[in-house]
Amino acid sequence: MGRAFEFRKARKFKRWGNMARVFTRLGREIEMAVKSAGADPSTNSKLRLLIQTARTENMPKDNVERAIKRAISKDTADYKEVVYEGYAPHGVALVIETATDNPTRTVANVRSYFNKLGGSLGTTGMCDFLFDRQCNFTVVPKEGIDLEELELELIDFGVEDCFLEEDEIHIYAPFSNFGPIQKYLEENNFEIKTFKFERIPNDLKVLNEEEQKEVEKLLEKMEEDDDVVNVFHNMKQE
Repeated sequence: MGRAFEFRKARKFKRWGNMARVFTRLGREIEMAVKSAGADPSTNSKLRLLIQTARTENMPKDNVERAIKRAISKDTADYKEVVYEGYAPHGVALVIETATDNPTRTVANVRSYFNKLGGSLGTTGMCDFLFDRQCNFTVVPKEGIDLEELELELIDFGVEDCFLEEDEIHIYAPFSNFGPIQKYLEENNFEIKTFKFERIPNDLKVLNEEEQKEVEKLLEKMEEDDDVVNVFHNMKQE
């Protein structure tokens, strides 16, 4: 198994804090997807996947419908994706993905977390090259599925890692291959439970236990911010 499996094993797909924050962030992603490509899931592939992800996360249907209505309304906030980069203590690289209606507020908060906890906010591109952008699908195995055969078929779509864990198939591929893989899975009647866009570190930085705790304080502070969607780092975790 490749880097994606090890990355997943280390992170254990840590959930976004409490359920209220999960729903808030999914709601923002749904709004952005609707504003980008319309409110019809049959023609908006990303919205279709977000609605399925919302079901998997037990997000109430009413919340999903309200997010779609907000996106259609002209009076609602316009959320934008903004990415920040910097270094945590001990040279650990961070890439912070946000969805915000107020970048001035968000950058001020992110900078304050870095300053208070021994890191430094950097410039665009200073850490991005240390990560590979990938898409990740979590799929329900079909009865009698042969994982090796599936993996061989998916290689044609650029899939780099495909493995079974906890009765779910996890598929990793370069970010740019997202559309063709989604199309293949849907045309072949696979049930997609969730999808994510992730940044897999090219190399991991090894720290001692005390140093890890310092970095984890900063990671936790970032992840508590309502505007922050994902925090990626290159610290090795057991």
